[in-house]
Amino acid sequence: MPVPEDLALLETTVRAAGDIALGFFGTDYRSWRKEGGSPVTEADIAVNRFLCETLTAARPDYGWLSEESTDDDERLSRARVFVVDPIDGTIAFLKGRPHFTICAAVVVDGRAACGVVYNPASDELYAARAGHGATRNGTPIRVGGRDRLEGCHMLGNREVLTRAPWPPMDVHNRNSLAYRLALVADGSADASVSLSAKRDWDLAAADVILSEAGGTVSDLEGRPLRYNNAGAIQPSLVAANTKLHTEIIQLVARLRQ
Repeated sequence: MPVPEDLALLETTVRAAGDIALGFFGTDYRSWRKEGGSPVTEADIAVNRFLCETLTAARPDYGWLSEESTDDDERLSRARVFVVDPIDGTIAFLKGRPHFTICAAVVVDGRAACGVVYNPASDELYAARAGHGATRNGTPIRVGGRDRLEGCHMLGNREVLTRAPWPPMDVHNRNSLAYRLALVADGSADASVSLSAKRDWDLAAADVILSEAGGTVSDLEGRPLRYNNAGAIQPSLVAANTKLHTEIIQLVARLRQ
């Protein structure tokens, strides 16, 4: 079960981390490529350091998993684990686009128990605790009610999702995967699909937010995502309201026949 105080801790800490990120945003900072080719910046490292020091000091018995920290298998033995992405959408950050987020979740026994996704550029803070609903800047949010995939507002890869067998849809991208799910959670978008593997830190915080907003999050097989496994990898993503989620899963199943 989620600890009520954990969500307040995440909200306060992530907001403060947003101030750190904005201190770098649009300025002359260093950036480089990590092993594997993905970009990282001084801001990613500074935000990660602040989040790690603050959260682990407040909850020393919790494990730690972050994109910008060396992974430690010791987290696998912890009942509760922080799962963090210091800046989700680093490419957007580098390009000066206001579509990056800071993400933090507490995972309990493989499921996200509470989470925060914060876009400091737009000052949008999405938050949720399992069983208690989801909010955007303190106001309750709910997924949209669209019941047809055709013509829906889809967030994902345009090259993939704008060709057959997908029906005609209004497809847009956001570099932050967590932000995509948050926009589905508040009804600004209808669905988000990713056919490729993602990491735990991309999804954990947004998963509980979208779920608490009445949406469904799974892989392409329709299986709920479980976090804090050894590889910290999720095979794929389908996120939408229940009706669209079912339609997407059925469409994908037909493709595989």
